[in-house]
Amino acid sequence: MQTNLSVEFRGKADGEAAEAILRQCVHCGFCNATCPTYQLLGNELDGPRGRIYLMKQVLEGAEVTRSTQLHLDRCLTCRNCESTCPSGVEYGHLVDIGRKIVDAKVERPATEKALRWLLKEGLTSPLFAPAMKLGQFMRPLLPAALKNKVPAAAAARGGVWPARTHQRKLLMLAGCVQPAMMPNINSATARVLDAAGIQTLVAEKAGCCGALRTHLGDQEGGLADMRRNIDAWWPYVEGDQVEAIVMNASGCGVAVKDYGHALAADPAYAAKAARISALTLDLSELLPDLVEKLGPQIRKGSSQRLAFHPPCTLQHGQQLRGGVETHLRALGFEVEITGSESHLCCGSAGTYSVLQPELAYQLRDRKLGHLSALAPQAIISANIGCIQHLQTGTSTPVRHWIEILDEALEVAKA
Repeated sequence: MQTNLSVEFRGKADGEAAEAILRQCVHCGFCNATCPTYQLLGNELDGPRGRIYLMKQVLEGAEVTRSTQLHLDRCLTCRNCESTCPSGVEYGHLVDIGRKIVDAKVERPATEKALRWLLKEGLTSPLFAPAMKLGQFMRPLLPAALKNKVPAAAAARGGVWPARTHQRKLLMLAGCVQPAMMPNINSATARVLDAAGIQTLVAEKAGCCGALRTHLGDQEGGLADMRRNIDAWWPYVEGDQVEAIVMNASGCGVAVKDYGHALAADPAYAAKAARISALTLDLSELLPDLVEKLGPQIRKGSSQRLAFHPPCTLQHGQQLRGGVETHLRALGFEVEITGSESHLCCGSAGTYSVLQPELAYQLRDRKLGHLSALAPQAIISANIGCIQHLQTGTSTPVRHWIEILDEALEVAKA
């Protein structure tokens, strides 16, 4: 695609980066076939190709309108289009640049600004955990829209953290909302790794991965989160105390794997960020090792029929497909993945389900329709956002796959 940057963006880092991505696009439209919002709305401007044209026009000096902002807001950043694109267009990086430029030129309504501020500051605040406990106590009285964002207290129970030490050590990011909403995911991860002879460490000062602020338009705040995490992890990395940094939320995983790109222009952090990204693994990437170590401990796997929902951040963002279901089957679990639209987003997409609830719930119900056709006794996934979002639309338990593995180990011990 030919571009002619306006003087405003010519020679600027964002302009040059966006132009390089735009030049890769051959406007074939294959991306629209796998775009969730295009599937729902049928509007060219609510598909990747149309949004690319909008961003191209902005970079070439066209007037930026509220309409442009709305079309970019409706993008889930699921990156399904990247998996489909035959030209390798890095749409995720392009839309981050486009949103940053558009948000600087278009004033949002006051209520919208307030909601976005509350999300990026509230979800990452130390006060989030006590607020979540209060919400769970008051849950029966909450309106349906708010109740959907507060998991029942039973779902938020944690478990015992293993006390053993091992020669093999991994760092794990606890996350910003996961410890309060579903702490058992973190403790289950530590217990399963412990059973495989791996010790899980958590750096106390590490927090939100940076994706939340970045996708809400606070680019500098997102970079600050990334630098804080790098500072918290660096003593472990520099001293070779850990062999990798593991992420049990695929949304965090795709963000941390991108630190090297995000901080490439920062002379103080570029090399460290690249090192952190290279060390980062999604939890599912450890499954081959876990199958070997845990196979003798888990004799029968699980008798439950499980349906696996692969998050977009796993299958498109990190390009990791097939690993979870394949290796869980090798451990004796009965796991199926839907043959219909397993590539499409469930509508969670970080804070998208709060900011774009109508579209988010349509996508959720569409996804649950395909999953329920498998008649599962439980639905499993790999990202807390997807788990919580899907659970609001079904009575079938929705859980992280590591929790299922953890329970099977407990049964085997008993």
